[in-house]
Amino acid sequence: MSSPMRAELRLGWPAAIAWAAGFLAVGFPDAAGWVAASAALLAIGTVAVLLGGSHSLSTRRILALVALGAAATAVVCSAVAAAAPSRTPPVLVQAADEHRTVTVQAVVSSAPAVGVGAFSGSEQVRFEARVLSVSSRGPEGVSRPVSASAPVLVFGEVDGEHPPIGATVRARGTVKSTEAGDDVAFLLFASAPITTLSPAPWSLGWADPLRSGLTAAATVLPGDGGDLLPGLAIGDTGAVTAELDAAMKSSSLSHLTAVSGANCAIVVAVIVLLGALCGLPRRARYLLALVALAGFVVLVTPQPSVLRAAVMATVVLLALGIGRPGRGLAALSVAVVVLLAVDPWLARSYGFALSVSATAGLLLLARPLATTLARWMPAPIAIAIAVPLAAQLACQPILILLDPTVPVAGVLANLLAEPAAPIATVLGLIGCLLLPVLPGLATACLQVAWVPSAWIAQIARTVDGLAWTRLPWLGGAAGALLLAAVSAAAIALALRRRDRASPRVVGVLVTGLLVTAGAYGGALLGSSVLRSLSMPADWQYAACDIGQGDAVVVRDGSSHALVDTGPDPALLAGCLDSLGIQRLDLLVLTHYDIDHVGGVDAVVGRVDHAVVGLPETEADREILARLQAGGTSVERGTAGLTGSLGDLDWEVLWPLPDAATMAMGNAGSVTMRFTGSGLSSAFLGDLGEEPQRALARATPITPVDVVKVAHHGSSDQSAELYERMHATVGLISVGAENSYGHPTARLLAILRSAGTVAERTDEQGLVLLAPGDDGTVRVWSERRRAVGGAG
Repeated sequence: MSSPMRAELRLGWPAAIAWAAGFLAVGFPDAAGWVAASAALLAIGTVAVLLGGSHSLSTRRILALVALGAAATAVVCSAVAAAAPSRTPPVLVQAADEHRTVTVQAVVSSAPAVGVGAFSGSEQVRFEARVLSVSSRGPEGVSRPVSASAPVLVFGEVDGEHPPIGATVRARGTVKSTEAGDDVAFLLFASAPITTLSPAPWSLGWADPLRSGLTAAATVLPGDGGDLLPGLAIGDTGAVTAELDAAMKSSSLSHLTAVSGANCAIVVAVIVLLGALCGLPRRARYLLALVALAGFVVLVTPQPSVLRAAVMATVVLLALGIGRPGRGLAALSVAVVVLLAVDPWLARSYGFALSVSATAGLLLLARPLATTLARWMPAPIAIAIAVPLAAQLACQPILILLDPTVPVAGVLANLLAEPAAPIATVLGLIGCLLLPVLPGLATACLQVAWVPSAWIAQIARTVDGLAWTRLPWLGGAAGALLLAAVSAAAIALALRRRDRASPRVVGVLVTGLLVTAGAYGGALLGSSVLRSLSMPADWQYAACDIGQGDAVVVRDGSSHALVDTGPDPALLAGCLDSLGIQRLDLLVLTHYDIDHVGGVDAVVGRVDHAVVGLPETEADREILARLQAGGTSVERGTAGLTGSLGDLDWEVLWPLPDAATMAMGNAGSVTMRFTGSGLSSAFLGDLGEEPQRALARATPITPVDVVKVAHHGSSDQSAELYERMHATVGLISVGAENSYGHPTARLLAILRSAGTVAERTDEQGLVLLAPGDDGTVRVWSERRRAVGGAG
């Protein structure tokens, strides 16, 4: 490594220190001022020492890095200390604590995402906004409006058109405080339609007709290509179906529809090239490119993620423009500190971390990897492989924290999609800009752009359908550190200079990689692979072993439903991973006890539709809001509601929709029946004996193959109901050695009397049920030998 490169790498330490300090400071804002003052004093003292005497070169370098790190820390922590009070104005804090209704005026800061209201069935939006003023309603009446500057996430229905970024809106509802390190300080649940008080200023509003025009024109085009095109061109994924979105994520192509540095680089490169063809001088070309970049940021909506992408794209372009990757690293370090000083809460943003990591990976690894790969293949192919590989190697340790799997087909998918993405982006963007003035030419551009868009969509669906596209990995910080170490060793081994490589170092790297691979392969074969090989391929019901709680998966072909989530997101995520389930078509939340909804965070963003019980508390409504924020449509489950899951039909049997007889809590558990292909079933939630008797009176009860036993096998059961269901198997989802004595002797006796075989997660772990011959039920469980049938 050259001396200039080493010098530029050293400049990354102050940025890393400031980042770490910001990460801690936003979580403990009360201490941020003291940290900023201490860091400032350290910086001043270090500079005094540096200037006050003669030191060796290495000492001067260390002192300079300490001074820069302390100064950067002081800047970032000062920004936290200055912004923290305005993020949590007392009037909003008090309203959240006392569940008061507030009325706010706020400026919209993110594009509204559209969904369906949890129970009203009407259109609902969610968007980020910055509060300008707030008044609250309490026992003493309505307070006078108070100025504020708090970031909020708003949920509610809109009166009229969706408010664009920059518009001023009025919203009335209740608020809930978030954690100190979250990017928004409050969640606001509007109880009345949100009204727009003033439109966005012209500097932002000009782009709205262009965005809506592109979406309308593209969705006329057939299939996935039309749905995906606005996302590739301007990052608008509103038309992308849930299935296509899941396939894009599974194939590691979702970054193509998220506006990133690559999109910004394409726009700037096209403008610079056109300027050169027109004979413009160099300075004019770069000035025009900056203007185009600013316009592009407004067009795709100037959200924080887009602004990050623009800054990072500028860094990469500067580095490529001067032909010195090391200079780019220095600029990247400065950009990190500047962005954190403007918004310190970016320090905890996964998007920010991925932006920085991808940029650093391209600057550090793309060229060396391309040079190494060029030994065995033509240089253009080597570059095409090196670019996505460098970005994935840099980002994957962070992605492990979000999803503990390694996408083995991701590089291949990106290699195939890479030539098509710029064409779709450029032609889609040209079509978007021409639609108001030359609609015929614009339509022609969009029709041509549809071809690469459809190609990318087909790649995503094909890769998503392949087996072993993602390998399981150790989750959490330990998994991220292990993958980072393995990646670093592999990179060092691949990029080593043959004429300078130490045999001892090479031996250590090879041994370390072999030991890690062997341990990983042994653990994989010893657990998940062997277990997967023994599982019945045609299983239809899976009772997850998640302790004292319910989480049962229903499957028909490629469609999956989950009834309740258990108490722990990690346990639920592990069960779904072991079953190979990435996305759920249906989620049922029978009621809101922690042992039924505590694991919901494991599936937020992975569910198409949810059927839920009536929320009773603010915490219940917050769960539904998190699901909706992840793109899930939410519907209240009452008797008579029906739907389908593959070839299975489902029907809600309880509670009754009559408000006068509405049951709450356990007694109001959403009770469902699945019928159709394979095994029929009934899910009883936590119903007690009296609600079970009421259910039997209100609904015709027919025999089923499987019954999910109510309330983990408590004694509060109706023997008559189980007799009438006459199920072959009774699934009991219950924790081992629980303090409730579940399942009780009375319940087990009721099942025996009804001719129902009990299958228990406390004794058997994961339990799978599959259709057997002649109407039997085949049972598999992880802690006992598979048996031939239960029927």
